[in-house]
Amino acid sequence: MELKNHMEIVVDRMLKKFIEKDSDICQCENCILDIKAFALNNLPPQYFVTEKGEVYTKAKDLTIQFEADVVRALIQGIEKVKTHPRH
Repeated sequence: MELKNHMEIVVDRMLKKFIEKDSDICQCENCILDIKAFALNNLPPQYFVTEKGEVYTKAKDLTIQFEADVVRALIQGIEKVKTHPRH
């Protein structure tokens, strides 16, 4: 068994979609990690250990509010990193 943060999985997946649509997002490792860190620090963690727990947390993905919260956190992170990149 392994401890995972479901929110990190969701942020990774959604950030990839943002990058595909917006070529202005710097894709260097520092910027990507800064965007993820910003988003994850502004979202509640959703840890799970078992497959059953993973299924439960994935069900929360289906809510419009959940998706809106993740999108908002990612957009804020992207904008912050665009204006203040660490490279």
